[in-house]
Amino acid sequence: MSERGLNTVSFAGHVATSSQFKNLYAEGMGLVEETASYLDGPGRQAAKVLPRMASVLYAAESMRLTTRLMQMASWLLLQRAVNNGEMTRDQVLSEKSKVRLDGFNVDRAAPGWNELPESFRDLVERSLRLQNRVALLDREMYRPQEAQSFVPDNQNSVQAQLSLLQTAFGNN
Repeated sequence: MSERGLNTVSFAGHVATSSQFKNLYAEGMGLVEETASYLDGPGRQAAKVLPRMASVLYAAESMRLTTRLMQMASWLLLQRAVNNGEMTRDQVLSEKSKVRLDGFNVDRAAPGWNELPESFRDLVERSLRLQNRVALLDREMYRPQEAQSFVPDNQNSVQAQLSLLQTAFGNN
């Protein structure tokens, strides 16, 4: 029970320091390395033989992919720093305001999309799934204090949990 007489549980705070976070961190950093290797090697060769429309799309999507991965890597590194005691939560809040975890989406209906190398499209899809997972964890961990549901002591525990779930999923 907190000093305000409120009873809340932060599952995201526990996830951030768990083996789940370590796995997410390893997956994210691994995808950054895999993408860099691909873009510098096989991707560079594949891009040279693409038709014009697909070549332009490849260049644009490569930049979006790289930006998406760098933003996620920044978030993961910040979270690791706070977990390791290298930064305070307030320092992370200040720095993470520079990190963008939304946007950078893909138009799979764009002319030339289906002509892009399958391995490149796979990297894009995997990065989008990872972006969604990181953004969800970020929203849960760092949502504004005023958006959190606080539960008075005398409220029944089922209603309390429903209120927390509604807050977590934005169904206020």
